[in-house]
This record gives sequence, structure tokens and C-alpha cells, in this order.
Amino acid sequence: MRRIAATSVSLIAVLLVGLHALAHGQVSLAYLEVLEHLWQGQDASMASSIVYELRLPRVLTAVTAGGALGVAGIVMQTLFRNALADPWSLGLLAGGQLGAAMIVVGGAVVGASWLSGLSMLSAVGTVLGASIGTAFVAGMISTLAARVNTVTLLITGLMLGFLAQGLVSVLLHFTNRTQGRIFSSWNDADFAGVMWLDLPVLLWPVGLGLVLVVYLAKPLTALLLGETYATSMGVNVPRLRRLALLATVLLSAPVTALCGPVMFIGLIAPHIVRVLNGTSGLLAMVFPCALTGALLALLGDMIVHLPWEQHWLHLNAILALVGAPIVIAMLVTSRRLRSDFS
Repeated sequence: MRRIAATSVSLIAVLLVGLHALAHGQVSLAYLEVLEHLWQGQDASMASSIVYELRLPRVLTAVTAGGALGVAGIVMQTLFRNALADPWSLGLLAGGQLGAAMIVVGGAVVGASWLSGLSMLSAVGTVLGASIGTAFVAGMISTLAARVNTVTLLITGLMLGFLAQGLVSVLLHFTNRTQGRIFSSWNDADFAGVMWLDLPVLLWPVGLGLVLVVYLAKPLTALLLGETYATSMGVNVPRLRRLALLATVLLSAPVTALCGPVMFIGLIAPHIVRVLNGTSGLLAMVFPCALTGALLALLGDMIVHLPWEQHWLHLNAILALVGAPIVIAMLVTSRRLRSDFS
């Protein structure tokens, strides 16, 4: 009953915050007007253009990206049996950054005019580059996980992230100023850059990743009790690890490629769900984690796009203000985490 109530509240919150994001920005619209446009479809009015061309793609992107990162976080925390594991803390997002940067440099070499005529192909190429970078780092982390302790794994993930960011800076040195500016803006993370044409490139991999996570939920839950127990239950642990990492790449790489390296959502969403829902079973947490991640992404995006006089706020800055205190509180209050770091 508690789980159903918490999930229902999260779903309602996502719908209400999404409606608010569609109605408010530099130009404010009435909620009923937004609902009317959504019901009747797009027309030639300015309000309809604002809703359909500017805000609806951004809201759908925030919901999809936040949900994907929330699920990726619970998969990684289950796979590594580490409460601080997520695509950002273990360097996977930085690997995606590096892969995307290679595509940006390639675009500068080939020519921006050629890429502008193939925007869909450009998005697919960026996702592919980010996927290769993410998969490479995920493979390294997976190999190290069986040989090192929690502290070493997390520090290695952070160092791999710093290394990837350093390589990104070197790569951008060889591109032109315009492409470098575009990448720097993307590097702060934003959902507003994804248009209708780009959404399928985001939705298809994320959908496949979610299906794979649901398929792997039972053996991953068995893995929480240890590899010996999982093997005794007939689980092929090496194969499970490969498939779980593939699911993580499918969930996080498209988000990184199209929205930038969105931080903290995958780390804190599973912990919020554990507190509210009182459960740790993976299958029972997939949908709540997706909702919580979507809500965090929507709230951060809504704050960024409020009609500020000066626009200096970035999405990752807002998420850090929320996520960092939660992580600190976890480290201070959790005996298990303190023992892992002692």
C-alpha cells in the first residue's frame, strides 16, 4: 500500500510539474489554454507554437532523460552492490562526453554545412560516439569491480571521468571556435536542445534499455545476495554483468549525447525511492525510479527556464544543489556506507 501511494503521488507530481513547465517561461500561458492546445492539436496560433515547438519537446526530453538516468542508477547500484554507484560517479557520463566530443571534432573537420543538412544522421552519430565512450568506461569499471574495494572503485571512476574531460579539452583545441562554444554549452546539460526530429534517437535506445532492465530484474536481485547465491540459482553472472552494462549504456549514452552529462539524478533517485517506498527489489523499483528521475529532471529544468532577468543558471548547478546534500547526508547517517569507506 505504501509503495502504491508513493508511486501515485510521484506520477501526479510529474504530470503537474510537466503542465507547469508547458505553461510558464518567458511567456506565460493559462493551464486550461495549454490543456486545450494539447487536446485539439497544433494550430497556427503563437500559443500553440510555443507549446508544441518549444516546450513540449523539452518536457518530453526531461521526462525521458530523467527516467532513464534514474533506472540506470538503480541498475548500477544493484550490479556493483554499491550505494554510490551511478553513470556519473563511475565515469560513464564522462566517457560519453569524450565520445560525443570526437563527433564534434569530426563535424568540424567534415564541415558544419554538411552536418546541418543531415541533422538526424548527426544526432545518430553523436549517440553512437557517446555509446562507444560509455561502453568503454563501463567495461573498465566492470573489470576493476571484481578486483578492488568500494573506495578504490569510486575513486577510479572519478579519475576516469577527469581523464576523459581532460581529453575532451585537448580534442576541442583542434576544433573551431563555433563548435567549441556549442560543445561548452552542451557540457552544462540542457533539455532544450532536443527537437522533435531528435526525440526518436533518444526514445528508441532508452525504450530498449528499459525492456532489458525488466528482463534482468530477477537475476540482478539475486545478485544482491552475492555471486555465490546467484550462481546457485542458475544465474550466469558474467553474462548478467554484460547485459546489465549494455542496459546502462542504452539508458545513459543517448541522454549524454543529446542533453549533455546530466549529474546526480541516477545517484539520488534510487535512494529517494527506497525511503519513500520501503523496498529494495529491483523490479519493484524500476517504475518508481523512472518517475523520481523524471520529476527531478523536470524540477531542475523548470527552475532553469523561469523568466530570470539574467540567465546564468545551468541544469547541473541546480541538480548539484539538491544532490550533494543528499549524498553528504547518506554518508553521515548510513553505518553501512561509513564502514565501506573506513
